[in-house]
Amino acid sequence: MSRRRPTPRIRTRAPRTVAVLATALTGLLGWGATPAAAAENAPPSWESSALGLPSAQRAGSQGEGVTVAVLDSGVNRNHPALKGRVSKVSPDIFDSDGLKEGDPKYGIHGTAMASDVLKVAPKAKIISARVIDDVPAEEEKGGGLERQKGDKSAAAQGIDFAVENGADVISMSFGSVLFPDLDEDETAAIGRALQAGITLIAAPGNSGGKYGLNDGNFPAGYAGVISVAATAPGGSRAEFSTMRTHNTVAAPGVRIVSAKNTGGYYAIDGTSPAAALASGVVALMRAKNADLTPAQVRAILMRTAQRPAGGHDPLVGAGQINAAAAVRAAGSPPKVATGPVAYKGKKTLAAPSDVSKVKHPPLETELVTVGGIAGGVGVLMLLFGALLLLRRRRSA
Repeated sequence: MSRRRPTPRIRTRAPRTVAVLATALTGLLGWGATPAAAAENAPPSWESSALGLPSAQRAGSQGEGVTVAVLDSGVNRNHPALKGRVSKVSPDIFDSDGLKEGDPKYGIHGTAMASDVLKVAPKAKIISARVIDDVPAEEEKGGGLERQKGDKSAAAQGIDFAVENGADVISMSFGSVLFPDLDEDETAAIGRALQAGITLIAAPGNSGGKYGLNDGNFPAGYAGVISVAATAPGGSRAEFSTMRTHNTVAAPGVRIVSAKNTGGYYAIDGTSPAAALASGVVALMRAKNADLTPAQVRAILMRTAQRPAGGHDPLVGAGQINAAAAVRAAGSPPKVATGPVAYKGKKTLAAPSDVSKVKHPPLETELVTVGGIAGGVGVLMLLFGALLLLRRRRSA
């Protein structure tokens, strides 16, 4: 059994407080409330210039008309950074810790991630699906996303909820402890989302540090999911960011100023905010061109990224996202074939090579026969020797 948990490496650093109006939380988990006021922008940090956000937002209409599903620990819809932008909230899919919206322990990570999406695409809409809790790894005692035999995983349910409710992008800043922990329900749900034209973004994890084991991570490791590594100022890999060949691109993930669920803002580190920021960039791209396929989104992000020396690598994938270039390229996307392709080969699947199929050499039956006879003779000799020894002992 495995557990899911949020992926930020450092939850708080030097909190930045802002004056906020204390607002009573209203409504139960269910459909989001009618927007009452425009959300305020989260305080910008270095990621704005690193990604080229001002230019990207001008070209991408700030994400207007696009819906991003944040699969996480829930959100505080009344935080100023989210107010009026959360269109729907799922029933509590995690539903094992008894927390409800309004509890100070509810939606810590999810509120931060939703604010990071909206920092990039402030006019996008948010769908919130609670599929994890907020118990830190070092304190976890039975929390997290539990998978039980026969039960559909919470992540798969969250993806399906996003698909059913019109998401254009799905942001997943969480992962499993062990890489081999693949789940068939999640694989199928991801397939349904991709077929619906939804781009899926995930965080690869924070186990790449000096004392980390560089553990792999789902859902970032699933085919079709864009895995976003974290970068430090300057564009190099953040020291904690997990290194994996499935890393697609990278985004800022060090001291990202994010919304605190109880009000105000704080700085966090991790591939979690990197994935959320990347989800916001995809929202800008979809606002520019609503017909983009997930494959086209991936291709554009990779082709326009700030490529690392030596090309694509497991540290930062194709490099740090260039949001401005990606949004511009979304207007004239490349043709990317994603449908089934008919087999046209003759002898092998490796066209255009004419190498014949590999065949095992015929079994050398003569050698097998000789070996079998020699083995049989050896056994008989051992038996005969044992009988002689037994007779001598009796006669003695």
